[in-house]
Amino acid sequence: MQRRHLVVGGLAVATLPPFAFAQGIEKPKVTIAVGGKNLLYYLPLTIAEQLGYFKAEGLDVTIADFAGGSRALAAVVGGSADVVSGAFEHTVNMQFKGQPMRAFVLQGLAPQIVLGINPKTMAGYKGIADLKGKKIGVTAPGSSTNVMVNFVLAKAGLKPSDVSIVGVGAGSGAVAAMRSGQIDAMSNLDPVVTLLQRSGDMKIISDTRIVAESEKVFGGPMPAGCLYAPQPFLDKNPNTAQALTNAMVRANKWIQTAGAGDIIKVVPEGFLLGDRAVYIDAFMAAKGALSPDGSFPAKGADTAFRALASVDEKLAAAKLDLNAVYTNAFVQKANAKYPKG
Repeated sequence: MQRRHLVVGGLAVATLPPFAFAQGIEKPKVTIAVGGKNLLYYLPLTIAEQLGYFKAEGLDVTIADFAGGSRALAAVVGGSADVVSGAFEHTVNMQFKGQPMRAFVLQGLAPQIVLGINPKTMAGYKGIADLKGKKIGVTAPGSSTNVMVNFVLAKAGLKPSDVSIVGVGAGSGAVAAMRSGQIDAMSNLDPVVTLLQRSGDMKIISDTRIVAESEKVFGGPMPAGCLYAPQPFLDKNPNTAQALTNAMVRANKWIQTAGAGDIIKVVPEGFLLGDRAVYIDAFMAAKGALSPDGSFPAKGADTAFRALASVDEKLAAAKLDLNAVYTNAFVQKANAKYPKG
């Protein structure tokens, strides 16, 4: 049977997802760039995808996975992706660089980033000062894992140039780098952290999976994983952004009521790094740091700015509009639509 096409203004729309017209979605096909999709940091994104929440909102979402958040951001800046699933503080940095980005739904209440040393190469470790001259692994240079390293170093009186930063990714490559002694310390996330900790290949020295410790480290609430996009994208596609937010809020709420067994059934097998028990432990460690409803804390942008300013004198001197780096408008509507997820 010949396929019929509906053409509006010269645009063939036969392949658009269901409900796209009813909801007035401007851009049904959306590409989201993420730096380390397997990480629990981005669990809400995976849940929204795997449980069909994006499709339920009339979206056809493609998720492009990169080695770190800085590379995911580069994909959006370069035009190969529309939205970033990444660390909140990038929105502050991008405003400083004159490329306004705005976060519109939160995934993490705390960064969930763990800084740990390699017991093999740093057996005599006593404090942060001992990291001077050492090789520190991060997911990717310039990513949120790198930002945390810089911030912790600054609090101890060290500069970013006092260490060597090595990009190791967020999966098996990071594990191998630590176990082989290629790096002396690492800033990474679960499930990588839990796997290395359980095998005795990592000794934790700072753990922001614990919300209280994160606020102690950063001096206030530090928003973590979120969806953010260039301001022009949000201006042109408000209904699309709302649909994305609806899906993410549903995912956030599903996670809060889910048990470890539920999570294991939903996430792809490859995310488990070959050990389901480790992934379960990692989920339990990270669950408290995930957002229950997608809302950004009022002081979060200020905390992110202070963290970045501590290692960047030019940014510290800048006068930024921190209210412009996030919005809770979409989240409020999503929670009204899905009060129970």
